[in-house]
Amino acid sequence: MESLYPQQPAGEALSGGWQPGNAVASWPAIIAGAFVAAAVTVVLFALGSGLGFASISPWQGRGMGATAFVMTGAIWLIVTQWVAAGMGGYIAGRLRSRWIGTHTHEVFFRDTAHGFVTWAVASVLVALLVSSSLSSAVGGGVRATAGVASGAAQAMTSAASSSSGTYDLDSLFRPKDTGHQPAGDARAEVTHILANAAATGAVPDADRTYMASLVAAQAGIPQDEAQKRVDDIISKAAQAEAKAKAAADTARRDAAKTLLFIAFSMLIGAFIACVAAALGGHLRDQHP
Repeated sequence: MESLYPQQPAGEALSGGWQPGNAVASWPAIIAGAFVAAAVTVVLFALGSGLGFASISPWQGRGMGATAFVMTGAIWLIVTQWVAAGMGGYIAGRLRSRWIGTHTHEVFFRDTAHGFVTWAVASVLVALLVSSSLSSAVGGGVRATAGVASGAAQAMTSAASSSSGTYDLDSLFRPKDTGHQPAGDARAEVTHILANAAATGAVPDADRTYMASLVAAQAGIPQDEAQKRVDDIISKAAQAEAKAKAAADTARRDAAKTLLFIAFSMLIGAFIACVAAALGGHLRDQHP
């Protein structure tokens, strides 16, 4: 195969355009390409974020749906990696020094390696920038609310322990005959029973019957109707818990999809950077 390299032009060795025995890796070209790729990534990410926030709305029936938003964001990530990695790899290929006396296949490999290393350095730069920005943004808020959060956590723990203890205390004074009034406030006792059910995940039959007797005594309705009310409120609580779990599971799946799209887009970016660097290096060798 015919070599890509023409004869050394007179005077070029003195000008520093290339020298025999140049280093295999042109780090100035790699760093320059990495900074270009990182800058383009930041610009496109900011543009995509602005367009994304403009396309969604808190009002029902307005703006983009969740599925469309996730898919659009995934496509934008791929486009961002495509453009940024392509520009960074091309810059790295065009700015690298020439390798005189090197086989064409080796030159192609070095160019693709330059593109890959450029993409890797740019990815690290963007990751450091994003992590630093997030740390700065949330650091102040975390420090400001640390005391409040700690107090809230202690209060929640104390409330949970108090609820369990109150439920046990209510059970201790629960009358054997359901026709008698409870020792404490009926509403508070039902609240304690429901809180214990939320903590344990089940409502014993004895608690169901006792709550129905309390509702019948307080509301002045038959036992059957009171039992139906109790069953309805327990069913609503179970449905609310199921909805919360479904929402958490949906968020988990969306997060998994987003991470997979990010990984896929970065792989595309690595490939594009290698191709662009090979193209830029080939054009560099055509114009010594």
